[in-house]
Amino acid sequence: MNPSFPPNPPAMSLFRPPINRAMRILDRSFFTKEIPLSAARIFDNRHITKCRTELSWDLLKLERISSVRVDPDPGLAGEGKRCLLLRPEVKVDDRETWSSTLKELVRVEEVGVIPYTLRLDYDYWTYHDIMTSILPEEDQDEIPVGFTLVGHIAHLNLRAPYLPYKHLLATILLDKNPPVRTVINKTSDVGTTSTFRTFTYELLAGSPDLNVVMREADCVFHFDYSKVYWNSRLNTEHNRLVNKFRPGEAVCDVMAGVGPFAVPAGRKGVFVWANDLNPDSFGSLRDAVVRNKVTQFVHPSNEDAKTFIPNSATYLLSTATNPESSTVTLPAKPKRSSHSTSTPALPPTTIPLPLTFSHYVLNLPASSLSFLPHFVGLYASHKHLFSDPSSTRKLPMIHIHTFWTKSDDDRVAAEGICGEIGRLLDCAISPDDEETEVWDVRDVAPLKRMFCVSFRLSEEVAFREVDGGTE
Repeated sequence: MNPSFPPNPPAMSLFRPPINRAMRILDRSFFTKEIPLSAARIFDNRHITKCRTELSWDLLKLERISSVRVDPDPGLAGEGKRCLLLRPEVKVDDRETWSSTLKELVRVEEVGVIPYTLRLDYDYWTYHDIMTSILPEEDQDEIPVGFTLVGHIAHLNLRAPYLPYKHLLATILLDKNPPVRTVINKTSDVGTTSTFRTFTYELLAGSPDLNVVMREADCVFHFDYSKVYWNSRLNTEHNRLVNKFRPGEAVCDVMAGVGPFAVPAGRKGVFVWANDLNPDSFGSLRDAVVRNKVTQFVHPSNEDAKTFIPNSATYLLSTATNPESSTVTLPAKPKRSSHSTSTPALPPTTIPLPLTFSHYVLNLPASSLSFLPHFVGLYASHKHLFSDPSSTRKLPMIHIHTFWTKSDDDRVAAEGICGEIGRLLDCAISPDDEETEVWDVRDVAPLKRMFCVSFRLSEEVAFREVDGGTE
């Protein structure tokens, strides 16, 4: 055996937690273990760094455990003296297990080799460590380690094999993740029991309080997670779309939720008409608008998207042509200068509301495509807004999220989604169109993927007359 190498796997098994596969109620005291080791007693604390360097290959290298310890026998070593934990292969009474460096340091009386008992307890081991010592071996292929963190809530989606251990698992998860105060498990898919994309759940551990505070894109949102829809995994998608909006543009967020698109957009000077059917989402949206100081830019509403979409163009136009609301004036800001404190302030900034929307966002992937027919005739009564040849005004871009069957080739999905959009709008649309983009957002299930299709609403659709006027 070459004593200069780190501990081998059999030796490292000493540092695994005790096993109890019959445990169903957590007994933290069970996970206590005393491990007999050797240590290098440092006779002079001024030599600690030197000895650590020279004994690098002899030292115990264990995550979350410092090799420098208080000497276990201060009466013999002296108060405040330190020792260095050694690999388990190094034995006090077997010099053959000592490296040549250790032998030399002992010879010159810089260190001595002494027995040391390392005590590990429940606090030392990780969630994964504890679960592997509790779960049956046949259920350890996919130990639930992932969860969605929403404020102080850990949101699990446990598979059937782990349901018998759900409370045990949740308690350990709560212990090992200080930010978590509540652990819940989803008991139904989002949208299967509510049109508001809420879900049924069970409390597994911790506080029953589901009122959370979320921070995203320098904005703060307060909401009851049990009553509204929020998905922390969509943070990247929120940022991606908001980055497409330009200050001074108008955006219509049709299914705004609590405002993860609308509020950050408002913060950058984008006018947003933000709508949601869920009264609780609407309440949290209004709170976020005020809390994040975007009342001048974000206009919340609580309507059915079927009526909100066809009326949205008129909502904006009537506001933008009303002298009392056609502009937003931002207060003057002091002009920064390092040379004088009397530099005059910059003048107030006046921003005119645009007459038309530049973007529509439909983030209701389970059913958003079904709302597309309500865009037919959107600007049938306002064709004149786009007839000025000197104007750069364009019809809006539509950004619509939807689920689609997962395949190895996203081209298949892109063609399928565009084909369905074309059918619903009775127009031709292709993923190869210059202003059409099919964006792969994320996988949501083994056979289901979420996409966002961005395309410009065509004149054929926007100006089409419909029976009885604009829908």
